[in-house]
Amino acid sequence: MSGHARVPRPLVGVVADDITGAGDIGVMFAKHGYAVRIFGAGTDLSTLPQRLAGRRTDVIIIDTDSRMDAPSVAYAKVRRATAALVRAGCGLFWKKTCSVFRGNVGPEFDALFDELDHGFALAVAAFPKNGRATRDGCHYVHGRPLAESEFARDPVHPRTESNLVADLQRQTGRKVGLIPLAVIRRGPEAIRAAMGEAQAAGVAYALCDGETQADLAAIARAAAAERVLLGSSALAEELPAVWEPVTPYSPLAGLELDDAAGVLVIAGSVMPQTQAQVAAAEAAGARVFTLTSEEALRDPAGAAAQLARAAADGLRAGANVVVRSENRPDAVDAARALGASLGMDGVAVSRRISAVLASVAKAALAETGARRLITLGGDTSAAVCRELGVDETVVLAEIAPGLPSSLVPGERPLLLVLKSGSFGGPEFVNEAIAHLSGLGR
Repeated sequence: MSGHARVPRPLVGVVADDITGAGDIGVMFAKHGYAVRIFGAGTDLSTLPQRLAGRRTDVIIIDTDSRMDAPSVAYAKVRRATAALVRAGCGLFWKKTCSVFRGNVGPEFDALFDELDHGFALAVAAFPKNGRATRDGCHYVHGRPLAESEFARDPVHPRTESNLVADLQRQTGRKVGLIPLAVIRRGPEAIRAAMGEAQAAGVAYALCDGETQADLAAIARAAAAERVLLGSSALAEELPAVWEPVTPYSPLAGLELDDAAGVLVIAGSVMPQTQAQVAAAEAAGARVFTLTSEEALRDPAGAAAQLARAAADGLRAGANVVVRSENRPDAVDAARALGASLGMDGVAVSRRISAVLASVAKAALAETGARRLITLGGDTSAAVCRELGVDETVVLAEIAPGLPSSLVPGERPLLLVLKSGSFGGPEFVNEAIAHLSGLGR
């Protein structure tokens, strides 16, 4: 960061609403040498100080798994998590969101502010390396307005409003404002002046436009000493260049995981990116097994047992194995219709399918001793972590923008990739398999 004085580095505390989002922001720090620990939704937060004692930690991330909760439940979870980060001694508090603002964004921002008695913060949704840009408050995904993107068909949180300022304002009683791209492009001093003006006008959440990594770098310099930040993870990539440097952390030092089994992939996302990634893995030789929605909804235990046997056979033979849900748009619609006939809403259907996939993962890993796992989709990743009893991970390395590998520490360590369904190119699963296969051997 030539020409700019470094800012003292705080202990960073992040509250994320899902497990893939936790990894997404965690790797932005980990790839700069930070020691990043993620604690799952099932963690007893009262024990957090004891669990951190004597272990290097630069970033603490708590996953509240609250994206699909009722707003009041999400609010309560975020307040508890924020209080735990205060007790842990954090100096920067970050309410991490999905990069297209799915979930309980307003209530969760409010919870963080209420717990901290805080009044103003910048919010950034832009993630240029994954095709997310914000102009004049409107959000775009690979050049298409959010309401015209694949997220408009999200089965749980359809994104039908492209204007994030208007969308957020509907979710909160606090005032939402905008710092436009013209100000961002004038640099940090102009951004700081706009922050002061917004605060004086009673704005609590100031959404920043952003299209490029240079835009994020300017915002990072302006916000380097802020106590609270809000939004997606991309801004976190720029902050280490502003803060004092760290001694690189090596969480895999001395670890050996020399098992002979293949890599298990559990794919529960309905995003087109996941479809393409599974197809590429199959073309590269992975064995692919499909969980139909009818099996998951009518006979979950039987479906899980059958798929687990098939997956275990493949893993023992040294093959890479993918177990996926149906993810074509017509299959998703059919699953909703069948669920409705059984008295289940869209959230319940999604959770049932994720739970069956999680049961498959647990059984297949237990039967084979496989130590390398990839999950595709936030809901699926959360379900798998719950089923496996994973409540802590250490972030390792970035495989693709916002997509890390992680280590589950303990007596039987597990190498893990938890991927947001909409992230990554067509070859991501193959890249992740190659990455995991080269670790610990």
